[in-house]
Amino acid sequence: MEIDLQGIVVIVGNYGSGKTEVSINLAVNKKRAGVDVKIADLDLVNPYFRTREARSQLSEIGIGVALPPEEYLQADLPILSPVVAGLIKNPVELTIIDAGGDDAGATVLATLADAFNGKSVHMLQVVNPLRPFTGTVKGCLKMRNEIETASKMTINGIIGNSNLIDETRPEDIYSGYEFVKLLSQESGLALKFITVPSNLMTEIDVSRFSCPVLQIKRQLVPPWKKAVKLS
Repeated sequence: MEIDLQGIVVIVGNYGSGKTEVSINLAVNKKRAGVDVKIADLDLVNPYFRTREARSQLSEIGIGVALPPEEYLQADLPILSPVVAGLIKNPVELTIIDAGGDDAGATVLATLADAFNGKSVHMLQVVNPLRPFTGTVKGCLKMRNEIETASKMTINGIIGNSNLIDETRPEDIYSGYEFVKLLSQESGLALKFITVPSNLMTEIDVSRFSCPVLQIKRQLVPPWKKAVKLS
């Protein structure tokens, strides 16, 4: 199944949900399908795991990346380039906004109200049920409410990203899918897709899922590890 997304897609979630990995790999997936894609890095809170870390690979395959000015790329400062607002006002076929984690990271979205005004937006919450605070439906709904309040926007879909990084097993993917399927039913939010690490794809029976699957090639890795090549 193809991931059916176009227009402006805002990716939100709690710290450790994997929203940045999802944003990067979704951009690559759609670019390979022939879609014109741009991605904006709005993570002004976490100075470590950001979309900007993969900017070279993304640029190499023709994905535009909107970032703060070069001299501020590694700064832990609330800098928001006007390019990002311009990208929202004039989106391409698929414009992905990688927001910061939790309600603190989502606050910056509220400052872009004028840019978002009148635009149709897919705001998707990445859920990793193996992380603290989102291991229950109640926890996920609380996180949803906090992000919506801070951003002054409405979440209208979820993404299942069940993983324990290098320790992820096929059973984690299956149980995570059952969890986000239940969350979808309880919340009324559409389950847009789930993710599977690229190294587990041969061990996973995708016929067990009633939604699309996005293969994840990890980019945000510790300094002693190499990111998986995107191209």
